[in-house]
Amino acid sequence: MKKTSYKYLFGPVPSRRLGISLGVDLVTHKTCSLNCIYCECGATTHLTSERNEYVPTHIVLDELDDFLSNKPHLDYITFSGSGEPTLHSRLGDVVAHLKRFHGHYRIALLTNGTLFSQKKLLDEVKEIDLIIPSLDAVSEDVFQKINRPAKELSSNDLINGLIDLRKSFTGNIWLEVFIVPGINDSESEILKFNEVIKQIKPDKVQLNTLDRPATESWVQASSLEEIKSIASKLEGNVEIIARFKSREMIDSYNIDIQESIIRILKRRPCTAQDLSSVTGLHLNEINKYIETLLNKNIIQVERLSRGNFLKIVEK
Repeated sequence: MKKTSYKYLFGPVPSRRLGISLGVDLVTHKTCSLNCIYCECGATTHLTSERNEYVPTHIVLDELDDFLSNKPHLDYITFSGSGEPTLHSRLGDVVAHLKRFHGHYRIALLTNGTLFSQKKLLDEVKEIDLIIPSLDAVSEDVFQKINRPAKELSSNDLINGLIDLRKSFTGNIWLEVFIVPGINDSESEILKFNEVIKQIKPDKVQLNTLDRPATESWVQASSLEEIKSIASKLEGNVEIIARFKSREMIDSYNIDIQESIIRILKRRPCTAQDLSSVTGLHLNEINKYIETLLNKNIIQVERLSRGNFLKIVEK
């Protein structure tokens, strides 16, 4: 009998880049090699670069087989979630299973890119169709300010790993650069980005900026004009993926979920984590709807000691 809820799958979610995307979460909540100041999922609680079987692989495979048994329409099956998916030591086994038993689906990996210096991981991701790694800094001091990595990681490790990834990976690479005004948008850092991007040779460079409440309350969004200016200074296939594009037209956008969130917030302000607990939806899925409601000025953020609370805008 088909399950009605899953522990390690979420969605399908409405993704601007990936269309109808089934999320696969391979690590426990906020297990990550970075503690980025802009993360929509909150502060990292388990900061590590050690790969391990953080969630049981056999259960992930059982859930995937069950969900995919009716051959739902999906644009991608996506390794993502509220931590870093490449930390899962059996990522390669999950990829191999999908390719063997559900090979007509495309697979995407959203990753912070910190672990590609490991040859074993490069071998594990070879059959993935699309990898979207992040690169938020070239200079070490900027890397430390924005990404706050596990102590053994450096910006050079990350960059060299991405260069190695391009050499061994034949699928598409879309390199995401998240712009934080006043930290990584200086002329000197943009010039450094350009030089490194030439070495990584991604199929696309995607510029992003804040569109949901960040871990650190002082993080601000860049304006469209600022993002366009940065895009004009970078070579290659550069596109802007920030909040200036709506996700409501995506087929998997569920207006019932949106209305449910509005009803909950009309009763009382909640954090994104609160909404996830109340609705039973994965935090990443909740964040997609929060973004839309913020952009439509239906809700606003109130920053309190326990976190970023969402509340209905009073008309």
